[in-house]
Amino acid sequence: MNPDFGIYQLGVEHEALREAVRALAEKEIAPHAAEVDELERFPHEAQAALVRTGFHAVHVPEAYGGQGGDSVATCIVIEEVARVCASSSLIPAVNKLGTMGLLLGGSEGLRKQVLPSLAAGSMVSYALSEREAGSDAAALRTRARCDHDHWVLNGTKCWITNAGESTWYTVMAVTDPAKAASGISAFIVHKDDPGFSVGPKERKLGIRGSPTREIYFSDCTIPADRIIGEPGTGFKTALQTLDHTRPTIGAQAVGIAQGAVDASIAYVTQRKQFGKPIADFQGVQFMLADMAMKTEAARQLVYLAAARAERGEGKLGFISSASKCFASDVAMEVTTDAVQLFGGYGYTRDFPVERMMRDAKITQIYEGTNQIQRLVMARTLLNG
Repeated sequence: MNPDFGIYQLGVEHEALREAVRALAEKEIAPHAAEVDELERFPHEAQAALVRTGFHAVHVPEAYGGQGGDSVATCIVIEEVARVCASSSLIPAVNKLGTMGLLLGGSEGLRKQVLPSLAAGSMVSYALSEREAGSDAAALRTRARCDHDHWVLNGTKCWITNAGESTWYTVMAVTDPAKAASGISAFIVHKDDPGFSVGPKERKLGIRGSPTREIYFSDCTIPADRIIGEPGTGFKTALQTLDHTRPTIGAQAVGIAQGAVDASIAYVTQRKQFGKPIADFQGVQFMLADMAMKTEAARQLVYLAAARAERGEGKLGFISSASKCFASDVAMEVTTDAVQLFGGYGYTRDFPVERMMRDAKITQIYEGTNQIQRLVMARTLLNG
């Protein structure tokens, strides 16, 4: 028997991609990460560097001017950027989130309107949540009505990542209130469409360099061909999108955790107590071992989920939710332990681990709270 049979590994192209993104992130993104967080400003340096290299939207197919990176490649990009700056990692992450529905169910004409623009450097946001429709996504109040050769949207969306910086927005709206979830449709809105506007930035605990805003539709008028798929298919599109993109949040969480592990190793080998580096103490060594072990386990689960999505497998709900849920719980635990290892220094902004801990928290909340992820997994198990 071939001793290598059954052994899996990333392809050489994936490892080369990791090296390239890590080099870029350390040189052009990491130096600005603390300031981006402190001033709560958009990471323009990161955006410029990512656009220049095509890493801002590596998932865009070559047919539309992109690099055609697979799902695992996208996760690697997000992970390596998040390792130094979680806010910046939301540029490639949300660009995929905002276009996944278009790739899954959009017309060729609509793809040609949006995807080349994205490949050239624009950004796309995703607008599903509302103040009264978060975990209960089917309770949307935003409405869209057909008026001859265009659609008219009215309503408000909240928690929209990168709103105000994006050019395009994928928006879920109710087109037939009598049909509940089956009456929801998906649309593409441009920032210059009449009746579209953006609210002030939310004041957040973490990922403070990525703007989060409400967006408003007041008789917002868009062309008729800007609907994704058929009317009433929006909720299905939203669920399919999340199956493909929850692993990217897992990737962001893995990157944050890895950044905390790396910072902790560097610190404990230099920090001395009782005349020797604290890395010599077994209690510290055990903490580091657990942090690295859990981070690696999360990474493998994320890559597995991404690979299954890339193969077009059905029934992605369990593995997609598991990858996001496990990785984000690990990120929160690992970054908290990192702060503990740094002691009093870890509680200050002079070191990056307190920022990483604040950034990690959101990965347990957005794209479905981890309680919702556990519901999805449980229902999958109980339904066979």
